Amino acid sequence: MVQRTPAMLLLAILTLGSACAQVGGNSGYSQSNAKARAESREQALRSVAKDDLPPSATGTYVEASVMLNQPADAYVAVFSVATEGATPALCAAGSEATIEALATEFGPLGVAASDLAVDWVAQARLYAYELQGDILQEKLTGFELRQNVAVPYHDAALLPKLALAAARAQVFDLVKVDYVVQDLERVRDLLMESASAVVKGKLARYERLLGITYQLPPQVIVERSAVHCPTQLYDSYTAQESETVRSGADRQRYTVRGARKSTTFFYNGLDADGYDAVINPVVTAPCVQFTLYLRLRYEAAPKAP
Repeated sequence: MVQRTPAMLLLAILTLGSACAQVGGNSGYSQSNAKARAESREQALRSVAKDDLPPSATGTYVEASVMLNQPADAYVAVFSVATEGATPALCAAGSEATIEALATEFGPLGVAASDLAVDWVAQARLYAYELQGDILQEKLTGFELRQNVAVPYHDAALLPKLALAAARAQVFDLVKVDYVVQDLERVRDLLMESASAVVKGKLARYERLLGITYQLPPQVIVERSAVHCPTQLYDSYTAQESETVRSGADRQRYTVRGARKSTTFFYNGLDADGYDAVINPVVTAPCVQFTLYLRLRYEAAPKAP
């Protein structure tokens, strides 16, 4: 029996720590300038407002900005199922049959029917125009039911097989693939350890090269973190050059029919620019990018007599 649950409860049911998207999927059609938005968000994290400053303006600030490229522990593929029918009941029956077909196709891949979670998304009326004399009258012609089926798995290489299995069940819309990181405590520790090492390295350089020493312990002024999911970091472009059709005396005689141009989607994650340290810097596949910005205040140590 296929499990049905609202999307908000999906992660709790799958007992996964944090979900992001590893594969852009068709959701990439709805966004642009993904990397620019992520960079803008990171810049905002490093902006220190007046309220973030301590009452005293004395002392020196030392900052650390670090990033972790974290591979996934698990994945959740989301497929969209859309069914049309003359009545809502027929839509529901058709959707049920499609989802059962999906479960049957996924079974040989090690995905049990009980692992699937179905999100009831929307039900809409369908209208069409009917010619009545010289009037086009819009009339109700049926209904459409949209549901999303979430499929959890652990092996990244399983996705192409899942997509082919879904196609055999006449489901062709892969919405996204969620990228799940389970041990968030370890992630936080890695980021803080890296930021701490950056700060200590800066202090050592100041003392060695500039002769400046500071008192311990420091005061934490700002600690901000962020998570950038790959589904938010897919950009696109269309590689093509076209001729320009200029207007002229005979221009109105012709209809210009453009050729279909293919859109390329690519993962465009954050790079090392602006970071003091990057953990796992070599990225060969989309990953979750965790960042931490740390700002500490130190008081200058009194000079020896």
